[in-house]
Amino acid sequence: MSQESDPQRIAIVGGGWAGMAAAVRAVQAGHAVTVFEAARQFGGRARAVPLMLPDGRTVTVDNGQHILIGAYTECLRLMRVVGVNPDQALLRLPLALTFPDGSGLALPDWPAPWDAAAGILRARGWGWRDKWALLRTASAWQRAGFECDDQLSVAQLCAPLTPRLKDGFIEPLCVSALNTPMAQASARVFLRVLRDAMFGARGGSNLLLPRTDLGTLFPDSAARWLTQRGALMQLGARVTRLQHGARGWQIGGEHFDRVVIATSAPNAAQTLRESAQAAPDVVARAMRDWAGVAESLTHEAITTVYAQVTRDHPKPGPLLRAPMLALPSNAHAPAQFVFDRDAITPAAEPTRLLAFVVSTSHGPRDALAAGVTAQAQSQLGLRVQALATITDKRATFACTPSLRRPPAHIAPGLVAVGDYVDGPYPATLEGAVLSAAAAA
Repeated sequence: MSQESDPQRIAIVGGGWAGMAAAVRAVQAGHAVTVFEAARQFGGRARAVPLMLPDGRTVTVDNGQHILIGAYTECLRLMRVVGVNPDQALLRLPLALTFPDGSGLALPDWPAPWDAAAGILRARGWGWRDKWALLRTASAWQRAGFECDDQLSVAQLCAPLTPRLKDGFIEPLCVSALNTPMAQASARVFLRVLRDAMFGARGGSNLLLPRTDLGTLFPDSAARWLTQRGALMQLGARVTRLQHGARGWQIGGEHFDRVVIATSAPNAAQTLRESAQAAPDVVARAMRDWAGVAESLTHEAITTVYAQVTRDHPKPGPLLRAPMLALPSNAHAPAQFVFDRDAITPAAEPTRLLAFVVSTSHGPRDALAAGVTAQAQSQLGLRVQALATITDKRATFACTPSLRRPPAHIAPGLVAVGDYVDGPYPATLEGAVLSAAAAA
């Protein structure tokens, strides 16, 4: 996708965040682009869905509540490229991992790392032993350049911290960033995220909460931008086989100089195994090797329960003390976070809609919805009615120590992009779009 003397014909298979980022970069480099998307809408696993409220109104939500942070510079850059103003589309807040009782960490809007130091010293519900342990340990991480043994788990990395810090800070931070429990999560990747977010540029740790649906935030806006510049956008076009030829690749009999696979790891592996059957030996072997690595990834689910606070709730104003709160979670209280949708995206008539996020979720959806309903009553003092429970069974790969991820390069003229492709970040929107930058 780099700039070359002659424009290339490039096929992008998959219209999620990674695929659309790759398409934007290719068009900017002067190439002719065709995007093939199997679904009837762009966005992949981060897309908009309609939700009907009990009063008959329909609101647009996402197939899962997402958070961006200020350190996601590539996401923010691409939004601006395709005409989205992040200052309007995102609610920016200083990082806060606070609980319903007000305890937890809240950073001031100061330059890094002074914001982190001040937040630790001011943290409510933490004793001086907790604060000193975190300051001392974080300083050691910084002196080590935020590097550690690739075999370490987050739990092992954070062994010097107190139980209160592990349960009330590290665990929710780890599951929100890596969607993997700290006992199984990669310490090396965790430190990379921590470095960029809390010890990087000013505002890197800020929470960015989408005021609009994720499709509008980038993929749909990118599709319009690409169409205006001559790219071909094909929805409902599932690609199951690539044909290798002397001049490049063919999809459905159409020739392309290069192909970018931008589907999920399981779908990409299946496509490559099917395509390898008719490919030359060297190319077929490369396809199968790549597919084998992709198939070795294990995945974690994320469930979002959209619930409406009942009308008998007497409290005026915001439903929560902040637009986003961390929640104590256990087997009977599954959600780790809750979002006040009206505080993030004000409506002419309040929706009283909350989004409860269950990372690394397990069990049937009905049981998760019932658990969240009870959790809202016990932890927030709110009676809610669950309206929709959306589970993405393969929301992220399990970001474990010493994990081998598939590389961007598959074979000559054939590359992969996606949040699971080898890179510095876990399975996040920033990881997805960074993979497109790496492929370029």
